[in-house]
Amino acid sequence: MREAAVGFHCPDDVSDGRRTQRQPRTSVGASLRQSPPYVTGALLALNVAAYLATGLSSPRGVRDPGFAKLYQDWQLQPHIVYADDSYYRLLTAAFLHVSLLHIAVNMVSLVFVGPYLEREIGPLRFAAVYVLSALGGSAAVYAFGSPFVTVVGASGAIFGMLGACLVLVRQLGLDLQWLIGIIVLNFVFTFSVSGISRLGHIGGFVTGALAGAAIGGLPTTPRRLPGRVQAAGLGGLLVLIVLVVVGRSATGVP
Repeated sequence: MREAAVGFHCPDDVSDGRRTQRQPRTSVGASLRQSPPYVTGALLALNVAAYLATGLSSPRGVRDPGFAKLYQDWQLQPHIVYADDSYYRLLTAAFLHVSLLHIAVNMVSLVFVGPYLEREIGPLRFAAVYVLSALGGSAAVYAFGSPFVTVVGASGAIFGMLGACLVLVRQLGLDLQWLIGIIVLNFVFTFSVSGISRLGHIGGFVTGALAGAAIGGLPTTPRRLPGRVQAAGLGGLLVLIVLVVVGRSATGVP
């Protein structure tokens, strides 16, 4: 027996009660839990590990990792992707960064947005939003960008998180004016600073918004979407990204 506030409880009864009790969930159906944001932490660790691996093996050190062999093998350049059938670069490029400032800005953004979004939509949905947004940004670069321009960075995935937040603003209980201000500020920075992949940012943002719609529906959706509908929507988005890439390859990249 276990002592309780009133009398004693049988351990078996307590266990049965916990199994039969409905677990509280968020507005999109994720289990409401107070566990640390493991997916955000893992993504942060992967990005930092990739930067250290390229920086420490580069002749120019961590300040310029672009000369490392791993960097050359993972970077996204549409012409090389097409010529070598190295489509894995559409994902691996999202874990590379050109400088300490580049990775610092992206990782601060990830830490700022990631834990909250992961907690509210659940780790699996959050991982799907991040990966799909990274792929969506890369697909936009591959399909519509210059064949010989190299693109790297987690920015597409970061913009995808913002796009998902915008669509899920009602479900997440975010301040719409604050969120729009952050998004506008990021896009102003995107279009005012040279050397930034605008297609990657736009592609990631649009993909993230579509992923948010797949998870929570439109802001006017009256009720929560079933889990199988959410999974089907995210799967359909992945198929759409693949079709964009396949369609570009079918036309031949110079």
